[in-house]
Formats: sequence, structure tokens, C-alpha cells
Amino acid sequence: MNNDAVAKITMIRHSMRSFTYGLIGLLPAIGLPFAILALWNARRARVLERQYWNVAKPHRRWGAAIAGLGAIFCSGPIVIWLGYNFVVVLKYAYYGSD
Repeated sequence: MNNDAVAKITMIRHSMRSFTYGLIGLLPAIGLPFAILALWNARRARVLERQYWNVAKPHRRWGAAIAGLGAIFCSGPIVIWLGYNFVVVLKYAYYGSD
């Protein structure tokens, strides 16, 4: 098979996977790994877009945008929880236990 055709097929697959994983990345409990995978696939498709025209470019763009939102929303509660625990530890370190 022609290497150009294989590269184009790979680029389209990465774009479609980016969109699919981006949508799954919006799920609250399991979304963060899928959002990371969506961003990874979007980047791989973007690298191939420099050489070839991507018919699935809107899917790659939407997948990356949705994955970014999903990563923010999924990691938000984790960051809040870690920040709260950090403040509690600092409070006990500074004031001591009651």
C-alpha cells in the first residue's frame, strides 16, 4: 500500500479517536484518562496535518476542545480536595492539634 495513503488513514483515525475520547472525557468519574488520550490523538493528527489535508479536521478540533474541558472539569474536584488537605496539614503544623 502507498505510504501516503497509510499516513492519511492514520491521521483520520487519530482525528476520529480524538473526538470519541473527548466525548468520553466529559464523564465525571472516568473522564480524565480519556481526555488525556483525546489530546494525545489530536496532537498526533495535528503533526500529520502539516503534510496532508485532513478531512476530519473539525472532529480533531472539537475533540481537543471537549477533552480540554473534560480534563478541567474532571481534575477540578481532585485539585480542590488536594488543596483542602494541604491547608488542613498547614493548619495543624502551624497551630498544633487541638
